[in-house]
This record gives sequence, structure tokens and C-alpha cells, in this order.
Amino acid sequence: MIREQLTKETVLITGGCGYFGQRLGCALHRKGVNVILFDVRKPAHDVPEGVMVVAGDVRCLSDIEKALTDVSCVFHSASYGMSGREQLNRRLIEDVNVKGTENVILACQRQGVPRLVYTSTYNVVFGGQTIKNGDESLPYLPLHLHPDHYSRTKSLAEMKVLEANGSALENTEGTLSTCALRPAGIYGPGEQRHLPRIVGYIESGLFKFVYGDPDSLVQFVHIDNLVSAHILAYEALKPDRRCIAAGQTYFISDGKPVNNFEFFRPLVESLGYKFPTIRLPLAFVYFFAFLTEQIHFLVGYIYNFQPLLTRTEVYKTGVTHYFSMEKAKRELGYEAQEFSLGEVIEWFKSQGHGRRLRGNAVNYFAWNIIFVLLLVVVLLSWFPAVVTSSL
Repeated sequence: MIREQLTKETVLITGGCGYFGQRLGCALHRKGVNVILFDVRKPAHDVPEGVMVVAGDVRCLSDIEKALTDVSCVFHSASYGMSGREQLNRRLIEDVNVKGTENVILACQRQGVPRLVYTSTYNVVFGGQTIKNGDESLPYLPLHLHPDHYSRTKSLAEMKVLEANGSALENTEGTLSTCALRPAGIYGPGEQRHLPRIVGYIESGLFKFVYGDPDSLVQFVHIDNLVSAHILAYEALKPDRRCIAAGQTYFISDGKPVNNFEFFRPLVESLGYKFPTIRLPLAFVYFFAFLTEQIHFLVGYIYNFQPLLTRTEVYKTGVTHYFSMEKAKRELGYEAQEFSLGEVIEWFKSQGHGRRLRGNAVNYFAWNIIFVLLLVVVLLSWFPAVVTSSL
């Protein structure tokens, strides 16, 4: 469990105005820590009095350096390209995830910040292969095997963070201690990256099928468990804990492997919709996702539609991959608390969900699908030999 008292000091959270950053910042603030939320965006919700919000971009080294005065730890959670059409913006993904991380490390070294906790991802070791109860001894997935640029750049960024462990700090004694947490898919009330997209598909009538082996298992992590893990890692980088987490990686989840689609069944049915009975082969859905990505590459500058699925999302939701929490328990003292989708369901209902979208929203989704289907037909007609061999 999280210690009740933390030394009064100042931390900075990159991506601090996002869902996770704000939750982490509020939790640290309640523990008596001075918190700076550093982000290009404004906070999605009101922040407690005493929590400082600083506008800045991790792509700009001077922005970070200015914000790091008297800071003792940086939580680097800013990233881009995790899901949907964001995954297809290669340049911005590279700039934020790799260059941004390089800037954070350099700013910590120059400003004498002794600790850095990096929010990584399962994807640094996963690229579509089956993994059962994997641990931190697994090697990185070779960079050329990543099916998406986000996973590749997060892997590069994590390597850079760990390589910086033990590096000298300028104008002060001591060294930089770093660690990386690798969370599963995040959920919780108010989550804005994945769940609204899922609910949008449900309410627009697009959630008509599931795919893959019904016995496939993945993991999720509740936002409060992830916040807890980060605070524990922050403490475990301190000298009084012998910097036990320095140079280390940790898989973080709720600890219970589940089938991806069964995990979301309560959400679908509680909002008043029928859970799909059609199950498609994983290879077929993956191929559809590949075609969609190619179409987006060709026409995205003209019509930046939201892909129904990307290849990485197909793998992440349809292929078994789950990991052991033993190292996090042993070294950080991490203990996952039990949560359900109940509070998530209630949050969506409080936002007016649980009924059909209005006609204009339905039309928006319908035109997206019609447009994509028409382009698929064109692509199939152009490359019949490629398609036949792929099928």
C-alpha cells in the first residue's frame, strides 16, 4: 500500500492535464507533495488549490527546463499515438515519444532532478505473439517487428530512460535514478482515450462482431491501481529505499487475465445493447485493419476518418498476452485492488449514454463506414492478385 506520509517536495508530471496525469497529481497532492502539471492542453477538470498548471511541450527543451526549478522527480507520462487514427501520424508520434523523452532526460540532467519515473507500455515486448505470465526478463521486441509506430517509439523511449539511469547531474552532486512502468490497458470513470470510442461504436450500431479465440486472455489496469504503482515507484527510487527501483522495469495491471470482449460485456449490456454473437477469424479482421490503414495513408490528408480498428488494436484485443506482477509486488510493494466496470457504467449513464445517438451522430458514423467500404472496394479491384494471395 501507499505510505501515508511523503516528504514535502515538488514533482512534475508531463502530460499532467490528461486523464492519468490529473489523477496522479491529485493523489500526490493529497499526500502533501507539491505538484506541477505540465502539458500542452488545459486540464480536463478543475484541479485542487495548490496544484500548479504549467503550459509547455515536451518537444521543446526550454519549456521543460523552465518548469523544473526545484523539482525532485519527474513523472513522464506524455505520449502520442496510442490508438485510432493517432497511430497513423508517424511524424508526431516520433517527435513526442522519442524526441520528447530525450528532452525530458536532458532537462533532468541539466536541472539536477534526481528521479524520473517513465510511463511505458506492455507493447515494448509484445507484437502479436502469445505471451502467458511473462515477466521483466523478456527481451524487447525487435523494432522492425512492431506493427505500429507508437509501440516502436515507446520501446525506444524506454530504452533511453533506462540507459540514463546512473547518469551524472549537472551543477550538483548525485546521479539520475530512473525506472519504467509498463501498464496494461487503462480503464476507469472518466477515461477519455479508449472507452468513449468503444461506447461510440456500441451506440452507433458498429459493434456487430467479436473476433479471435474466445479463450484468449489479456489484462487491464484500473486508473487507481496505476496511480498507486507510480507513487510506489517514486518512493522506491529514493535513497532511503536504497533506490531499489533504479534501472528497473515493472509490468502493472489488475493482475487478472480476462477475455477482452467478455471484459466489456457488462458495459454493452448495461447500456441496453445486445452483445454480438458473430465471431470472425482474427486473420480476417487483421487483414481488414491493414487495408483500412493503407486507405488512411492514401486519403488521410483529404479525409482524416477514424479507423474502426488498427492492426495493433486487433493484436492487443484478440491475442493472449498477460504478465506477472511478482516483481512489482516484491520490489515496489504493489498490491492491485479489485475493481469492476460498475463505476465506469454509472459514469457513462451520468453523461447521458445508454440510448441511441441522435441522427446527426449516427449519420457521421454511417458516412465514415460507407466511405471506407467504397475505398475498400476500389482497392480490391486494383489489387486482386494481392488480395487473393493474402486471403
